[in-house]
Amino acid sequence: MRIKISLLFALWLGLASCEKEFLETKPTSSVSDQVVFTTTTDGWKAIEGMHRLLYRQMYGSQALGGISGNMIFMDALGEDLVMTGQSNGWFINEYRWINHRLVTSNICYYNYLYFFTFISNANQILAQIDAATGSDADKKAIKGQALAYRSWAYFMMIQLFGERFDKTKSNNGLGLPMKIAPTLEATPRVSVAEIYTQINKDIDDAIALLGATRRDRSHINVNVAKGFKARIALAQQNWAVAAQQASEARQGFTLMSTTQYMEGFNNYTNPEWIWGYRQQEDQTTYFYSFFAYMSCNFNSTNIRTNPKAINSKLFNLISNTDIRKQLWDPTGTNTQFPIPLNPNGSRFPFMNRKFRVANVALSIGDVPLMRAAEMLLIEAEANARNAQEANARQALFTLVRQRDPNYVLSTRSGQALIDEIMMHRRVELWGEGFRFYDLKRLNEPLDRTGANHNASLVGVSTVPAGDIRWQFLIPQSELNNTNGVVVQNPL
Repeated sequence: MRIKISLLFALWLGLASCEKEFLETKPTSSVSDQVVFTTTTDGWKAIEGMHRLLYRQMYGSQALGGISGNMIFMDALGEDLVMTGQSNGWFINEYRWINHRLVTSNICYYNYLYFFTFISNANQILAQIDAATGSDADKKAIKGQALAYRSWAYFMMIQLFGERFDKTKSNNGLGLPMKIAPTLEATPRVSVAEIYTQINKDIDDAIALLGATRRDRSHINVNVAKGFKARIALAQQNWAVAAQQASEARQGFTLMSTTQYMEGFNNYTNPEWIWGYRQQEDQTTYFYSFFAYMSCNFNSTNIRTNPKAINSKLFNLISNTDIRKQLWDPTGTNTQFPIPLNPNGSRFPFMNRKFRVANVALSIGDVPLMRAAEMLLIEAEANARNAQEANARQALFTLVRQRDPNYVLSTRSGQALIDEIMMHRRVELWGEGFRFYDLKRLNEPLDRTGANHNASLVGVSTVPAGDIRWQFLIPQSELNNTNGVVVQNPL
């Protein structure tokens, strides 16, 4: 009987045979072949291939430069990133809340296939590493990273394609296909609760295997794994675990100085970065990198005519003595803010200079994926929601005092304290890919009203909490290639 191969595994086979950077092992040439490695040296190459996926162009689309595609999508769907012009159209239909509800769109296809590529590669590694020749220490590090990647990938996906997790409910709505071993069989979607159970098992196993040492900051060590655990616990409203894991994740990392804060968020040697990817000049990604869309000074059409701005209402909440306020120009006339030259780029009120390329001739730059500041914000939020307000205030103070020398320990309580923490989270993590995830996990509405969003561009100004549009649609190609085994979300 003819085997129907799901889209995600057909993709994986293509990557294994054509693009060795994705999974650096012996290539496959047909469906029946297996990607095989026999030594930990090959296992390390496979892990390096997964790191390379973080900034590799995906599916031939200019906007999908590895994980940065997800990061920009998540902020385009929120209220704090403001598009200032139509430009060449990249991310505009996402900004308008159109494409994630189209079964043939890039945003659905990419967010489904991209993360399942990590899962597929992790499954291949986990199936073979125990039998590989090499040291036990290498096997533990390789296995730990593969488990952490699988946990991370499922976590990133379930927040998009499933209903939000609510600890007061059964969470038995449709989640994702459960793939924890190499297989070509089409697999139906299991519940959101089941996916989270696997996510937690994988990350707990990873934490047990990983240590603090690692080859490079793009590798996953125990700090990164604990950071993942903190994010997962936060989404599940498991406040005590979130606070504890966030505190442990940031150990050994210091907050950046005010000088470093203004250097362009493009150097992964920054002492605050727990996890990030490094991109070298000979690995340039031209017009599909993060900085080709989010920087202020790379000479791309998108940046020249659509420099990314901050929500004016959020900007106005920032203290004048806070270094972060210097990242945005409320006037649109400050010539200290760099713009692309030849031809000159446009200036708009509230445009950013948070992200800058070091070399304006190249779109590359290191991208932060986890920072100590985020962990402090998780500590603060989780403690505040768990009636541990003294701890929440102290975590917030540790962060904000580093950004604003005039900040004093908060005296707020209850919802007012939570609101203060969330305001600082929005400011601190602006442009780093968190806003849609935050709105959904908190069951909050989208509200772009009363700010500087251009009415002719924005399309959608409000979306109620719990609206059907908070769920991404499964790509039609996956439904077709599984003969309906994988079913669609409500339309």
